[in-house]
Amino acid sequence: MTQAVAANSKEKQLKSAQTMKLVRALLPIIGLVLMVILFNFLTNGRMLRHLPLAMSQVYVIMIASMGVFFIMTVGGLDFSQGSILGLSCIVVCYVSNYSIPLAIIAGIATGAAIGAVNGFFYVNRKIKSFIVTICTMFLFRGLIKYLTTNSPVAGSAELIMLDSTTFKVVCTAVVVVIGYICFTFTRFGTDLKAIGAGEKAAMFAGIRTDRMKFFIYVLAGAITGFAAFISAIKIGSVTSSGGSMLETQILIALVLGGMPISGGAMVRFENCVVGSLLYVVLTSGLTMIGFTPQLMQLIQGIVFLIFVAVFADRESLTVIK
Repeated sequence: MTQAVAANSKEKQLKSAQTMKLVRALLPIIGLVLMVILFNFLTNGRMLRHLPLAMSQVYVIMIASMGVFFIMTVGGLDFSQGSILGLSCIVVCYVSNYSIPLAIIAGIATGAAIGAVNGFFYVNRKIKSFIVTICTMFLFRGLIKYLTTNSPVAGSAELIMLDSTTFKVVCTAVVVVIGYICFTFTRFGTDLKAIGAGEKAAMFAGIRTDRMKFFIYVLAGAITGFAAFISAIKIGSVTSSGGSMLETQILIALVLGGMPISGGAMVRFENCVVGSLLYVVLTSGLTMIGFTPQLMQLIQGIVFLIFVAVFADRESLTVIK
């Protein structure tokens, strides 16, 4: 009798866990659809009419959020993405006066170099990821302001001529598809989830965790370096505010997409794609309604807290690594 009750209780717990997993998977997608419908109603149809224009903001966020997605999968954080984007934009704009292909490579290399700095102090010096990246955020933000003190750094005419929706969509799609394949169908994604779920267990399983974590920060920086190229195409120049608040936008986008703060096995690649779309739709919808920036921040903060409460894995949630 006792065994039957225990088995029944275990079955109920398993069904409850499966239901919650399904809710976590579907909630961001349902939220995206409902948000588009709601804002379209509140703006008298303007949301759908201006949706292509609103989506022009999603390219940089979606590309850059993919790198942070990998970092958060292993349980880390990166607050330096805005500074990486700003400094990489400066390099891209400057080098574009000599060669566009070289400018792309230079932007990626700049992002990777800053990512390597983050990875070195995080992995080799054993400093918490959020402390390291906050320090480098302020360090490179200061460098950006120094380099743009006299005037904005402008890109070449050839760089600006690349600004077309088709080109940016293709670039974003290529990066996202490559990231999806690597994360879903190779050992790369499995190792990241294993480290996020339990680093010591991953080490015993033969995963070289330190090397992987260092590589992830370099990769995230390189991805944001490419996002800087897309940003430079759209804007054409870089000011002292280049990349400002990008790290906050990425964090909100990932959480809106259902990204567990602690990383681990519950992570899905769709988190960064759906989350980026959700963030852009939310921001654009609130702007079309006519809300002030202060009220928009308040609403975004409330939505952010709700999604954190829903998607936080309390059983494995610990201090950020």
